[in-house]
Amino acid sequence: MMNRRVPLLLGAIVLVAVLSACGLGPRPVETRLPPAATRTSESPAVTVPSPTVVTISPAPPVSVPDSTPSADAGAVSCGDGGSQSVAGGEQTVRVVGTCAELSVSGSALTVQAGAASIGTLRVAGDRVTVVAAAIDSVVVQGNDGAISSGGTIGSVDLSGDRTKITARGVVSSVVIRGQDNVIEAGGGVGHTTVEGRGNQIG
Repeated sequence: MMNRRVPLLLGAIVLVAVLSACGLGPRPVETRLPPAATRTSESPAVTVPSPTVVTISPAPPVSVPDSTPSADAGAVSCGDGGSQSVAGGEQTVRVVGTCAELSVSGSALTVQAGAASIGTLRVAGDRVTVVAAAIDSVVVQGNDGAISSGGTIGSVDLSGDRTKITARGVVSSVVIRGQDNVIEAGGGVGHTTVEGRGNQIG
């Protein structure tokens, strides 16, 4: 009986020794890495808006006013065959249109009528200057005046001193009562009647 227990006991010891050896052996090391850190250095994603198409309606046409005025706003107008009177002193007046008669009276008065045609020009006063495109007849009572016509003058009736009348064309007839007056005509002077001295006609 004793002999049977010895082998069983030895077998049990060996088994325990084997199992102990298995349990004490080195275990494999398992390395676990932490989850990958989120990269904070990367630029955040930028959302680019899609291009917007805006439809612009064409601008309405701009009307440009006519640069040519219908009439000279600062001028005295005779219209077509009317009559006008200009009076004053130490000033300049513009006259336009076709004047059947233009009366000018004053002192040191200048009438610019380069755009006017005058039938009869009547001047009363001293140091009056009139420049016209055309004058049919001139009647002057005064001194130191100056009358100029861009065309011919049919007749001149001058009473006064030191007045000069010029015409680009012919002066058909001249009557002078005064001194030191000058009549100049590019086309010559017709019939002349002079009362006074120092007058020049030609």
